[in-house]
Amino acid sequence: MTNSLRDRLDDFRGDFRLMEGEISRFLVGQSVVIRDVLVAMISGGHVLLEGVPGLGKTLLVRTLSNIVGGEFSRIQFTPDLMPADLTGTNIMSRSVDGSSHFEFQRGAVFCNLLLADEINRATPKTQAALLEAMQEQSVTAGGVTYKLPDLFFVLATQNPIEMEGTYLLPEAQLDRFFSKIIFPFPSLDELVQIIDRTTTTESLKVEATIPISRIIEMGQLAREVTVADEVKRFAAELVMRTHPNLADSELKSKHSASEKLVDKYVRYGASPRGAQALMLGAKVLAILDGRVNVAREDLIAMMPTVLRHRIILTFEGEAENITTDEIIETIILYRSR
Repeated sequence: MTNSLRDRLDDFRGDFRLMEGEISRFLVGQSVVIRDVLVAMISGGHVLLEGVPGLGKTLLVRTLSNIVGGEFSRIQFTPDLMPADLTGTNIMSRSVDGSSHFEFQRGAVFCNLLLADEINRATPKTQAALLEAMQEQSVTAGGVTYKLPDLFFVLATQNPIEMEGTYLLPEAQLDRFFSKIIFPFPSLDELVQIIDRTTTTESLKVEATIPISRIIEMGQLAREVTVADEVKRFAAELVMRTHPNLADSELKSKHSASEKLVDKYVRYGASPRGAQALMLGAKVLAILDGRVNVAREDLIAMMPTVLRHRIILTFEGEAENITTDEIIETIILYRSR
């Protein structure tokens, strides 16, 4: 490893820890959530955050936007929200000379960090309006394509409890999310800290900032991390094992408990995007662990967050309350032996 590369990796870890620490000043606990959100942002992906209201999801995104000095937008998804409210639309405008012309009015997606609150409350038509923005980082209106900022990070939330009046996200949109992160309820001690921080006259301000250009540089550096051929194959195998009725004779085992569970309860496994997210996230974890190469442990650590929303259960699996995390855990246990 050259001194130049070592310095770049040290700077990467330093900036990552700085962002972690700064967010932790505002958000009590949730260290795993903070790390996973930062990993997704640096990897160039988007996050689906699941948790009950009031846990600090908005605070997390707003604090992150202040740290990177970016523009922050929050939009509450409701059944009457229209696609144009998100992406923007052409409106009639009048020039100084009195002539009329159409002018594009930009929507909420034209920002660096977008909080899509309770995304499953909007209709499928409105949900689909985010697809192009998330995948292509652009918006097309009236035949004209408008580019979004270089750093465009969507953090969408959904409530796991209240399902009345909601619309399930289609598989195609779920697959656009780099990771699905479960936002846990705070512990007793953490809840006491939350009360202390939010019921006094003291107000915190962001003290450390990281420019947007630096976030993009960190993402590019992560992509330079090397991966051995056998580790690439291991990543592909992990994704393949989420699929039922495994056809690959090299992977199929007569005594694999994970295969039996997948065959019985899984309708569709993770897509190639899952493999891409698995590898990109693992590269970031490798740097954080002080290495310049991806290890199998990095891939296993990333599996729950990047694959849990990409596995579609059968009716039998849903009826028996099987979770995709249980499927993933079984695959990990089998491959760790």
